[in-house]
Amino acid sequence: MMTRIDETAYAKINLDLRICHRRPDGYHDLDSIVVFANVGDKLTFTPADDLTLTVDGPFGHDLSSDDDNLVIRAAKALAHLADRDARARIRLEKHLPIAAGIGGGSADAAATLRGLTRLWKLPVTTSDLLPLATSLGADVPVCLTSTAARMQGIGDVLTSLSPPTSLPLVLINARKAISTPDVFRALGERSGLRSSKLDDVTRQGFRDHLQSSVNDLESAAIQIEPIIRSVLDVINAEPGCVFARMSGSGATCFGVFDTPGSRDAAVATLKGRYPSWWVIGVDVR
Repeated sequence: MMTRIDETAYAKINLDLRICHRRPDGYHDLDSIVVFANVGDKLTFTPADDLTLTVDGPFGHDLSSDDDNLVIRAAKALAHLADRDARARIRLEKHLPIAAGIGGGSADAAATLRGLTRLWKLPVTTSDLLPLATSLGADVPVCLTSTAARMQGIGDVLTSLSPPTSLPLVLINARKAISTPDVFRALGERSGLRSSKLDDVTRQGFRDHLQSSVNDLESAAIQIEPIIRSVLDVINAEPGCVFARMSGSGATCFGVFDTPGSRDAAVATLKGRYPSWWVIGVDVR
């Protein structure tokens, strides 16, 4: 029987995001509380004589399957690390919007590292894969485990957190892709030296800490895509919304709701009112 490995690339949500300072290499140190939703892209891996990628799903038409795809880059990098040929047939079923601030390609790359490690039966651990993950992108290391964490440095310094027991969320994307480099250019030199406090999260709980926190990239992203401001206003106006914020570098926004019931009611209302938007209710895994 042919081996088949299935992996889910769970959506990453930056509940807050502070840009601490610009490094000499041009990158920025960041500090972010990250959780993962119970939705994501689906990937399957089967043996093959060469390396191929097929992309389909609701957002598959927005993504190429050539060598620039992070899935292919991750597969080739892992094969190089393991000193073996990159051979696998990969199918990516794309359910998450592209360039949306919720992991996307980074989560797909991390799922590829996990899936091919299993398919190829490589004797490596998650810790072994972290340097490779970091080389692929800032969000790839945290997506390897896809569990709640505080992410610092350039995404390579991770501290595990206990996920909140209840955090009903609505994710909304007005189907607008946004470039992370463009957002950082719009941010300019306005970043400071702020840092979120890990003990605030554990002592106060996620909601209390996050209500007083921010996403430092939000205003810069709104300059590029003003509809982000409208999405945030729409979420905040829904009954039961505790607060709304942009995730990552955008353009996906999320709302934290007081109960699953109010979250589900908001999803129904917003889907009816904005049928062209991507609207989904999620829980934290």
